[in-house]
Amino acid sequence: MDHEAGAIEDAAFVLAMRGHGVRDTAVLRAMERVPRERFAPERHRHLARRDIALPLACGQTMTAPTAIAAMLTALSVQPGARVLEIGTGSGYVTALLVNLGAAHVRSIERYASLGRDARERLEADGLDEAVVEIGDGLAHRPGDGPFDRILVSGICPALPAHLAESLAPGGRLVTAVGRPEAGRLLRVERGPDGALVHRVGTGLRIAPLTPGRAAMV
Repeated sequence: MDHEAGAIEDAAFVLAMRGHGVRDTAVLRAMERVPRERFAPERHRHLARRDIALPLACGQTMTAPTAIAAMLTALSVQPGARVLEIGTGSGYVTALLVNLGAAHVRSIERYASLGRDARERLEADGLDEAVVEIGDGLAHRPGDGPFDRILVSGICPALPAHLAESLAPGGRLVTAVGRPEAGRLLRVERGPDGALVHRVGTGLRIAPLTPGRAAMV
């Protein structure tokens, strides 16, 4: 694909996202700059600009763009932010976080093969702000905290307490809670006094996040 054709497809993708209700300008610009097909499995790259989830290795999925946009809009990444991401997957959202201005993204993936592949893509794109770690982000308190923003890229039955505790004052955490067929967006904010405020938002279709470090490599 030549540069002009790619630019046209990028613009069409952003217009499609607007048509699906995405209004956050920063998120739209990041999605225009980061080609989703770069992170999609080769056999599904022709579907990367559609608003659908795509299958990944290890039985995982690449979340649909509108669901990603909803979470990133709620997260509201500010320039220079330190971000923790639970669930690296393909690395697509990690790249979006960097493009939104994060100065450091620590991303934790339970599947070693997914984590390695995502790390290679991010390094190839020169996104040195992102560090991919293999482990169970739902069970252990992450180092390098506190974090200004935390994104949990999947539905949890309930939010692990240690994640909210890793928020810096003024920080924000976004995830989805509930059952896979009835998940809802959850935003947790830590006030200057340290108090946590939970806000449950709209419905969100996203795959569940499985606890534990995977035995599968």
